[in-house]
Amino acid sequence: MKLVTFTHNKLSRVGAVIDDAVVDSKDYPDIPASMVEFLGAGSKALQAMQELIDSGNARIALDEVNLNAPVPRPGKYLGIALNYAGHIEETGREKPEYPSFFTKQSTCVIGYGDAIHRPRVSDKLDYEGELAFVIGKRCRHVPVDKAHQVIAGFTIVNDVSVRDWQMRSPTLMIGKSFDTCGPLGPWIVTSDEIRDPHNLAIKTWIDDELRQDANTRQMIFNCYEMIAYLSQAMTLEPGDVIATGTPGGVGVKMQPRGYMKPGQTARIEIEGIGTLFNTVIEEPENLVMY
Repeated sequence: MKLVTFTHNKLSRVGAVIDDAVVDSKDYPDIPASMVEFLGAGSKALQAMQELIDSGNARIALDEVNLNAPVPRPGKYLGIALNYAGHIEETGREKPEYPSFFTKQSTCVIGYGDAIHRPRVSDKLDYEGELAFVIGKRCRHVPVDKAHQVIAGFTIVNDVSVRDWQMRSPTLMIGKSFDTCGPLGPWIVTSDEIRDPHNLAIKTWIDDELRQDANTRQMIFNCYEMIAYLSQAMTLEPGDVIATGTPGGVGVKMQPRGYMKPGQTARIEIEGIGTLFNTVIEEPENLVMY
């Protein structure tokens, strides 16, 4: 099942994508309107959505809706640093002994087709194509062999990074959290449809230039190990998004630097999930608010 958050006629709600249509939950009270509530409702909501899909009713053409980020405001949005051997090699860093996580503030999240802003305070805007998983159950102290049970599904993220601001702090947080630096989507593919999340091709293009070409089997710490590690420290909740790291090929390590520029497009494709597409523009002048 491909779960989406979408807007149609100025109303946002949860749906599912079937072929070239969105299954619309608007008139079905058993299906919560927000993705966090939907995931929190567990099997009951999934069953209601499946019944709606099977009915063949409530279809809207996909090109008539706006796809939002599937989780527009995740309670937690965490990323892991240095989790692919190729990326570790290009940075010249040592392989980490433990998973190293950072926070992206949820206000950075945008959806498929939304514009990434090159901020007025920096031109060092970089891409990082990544697989992400979305938590489906409230959980703590999850063993590795049970971790697959708490994943609702998988999506694509572009861990957009403002490199000079990122390097100003060992937490990385500010440079990872600029507004629009969290493209997420286009949907959540439920975990039952992903046989092995650790054997998926992942590719990133800037315009038509292939910049990243790898496979998730190259992760240092896999999705289940990340859940086991994180859940020792904190309760994970439905709708939490965890990005699993980027392969080698980031713009900051190119010669000359391959930072994203206004007018370019970023396209990330992950096998079994789909494609996340965003354009880059200058930060609009009308965003000054005080």
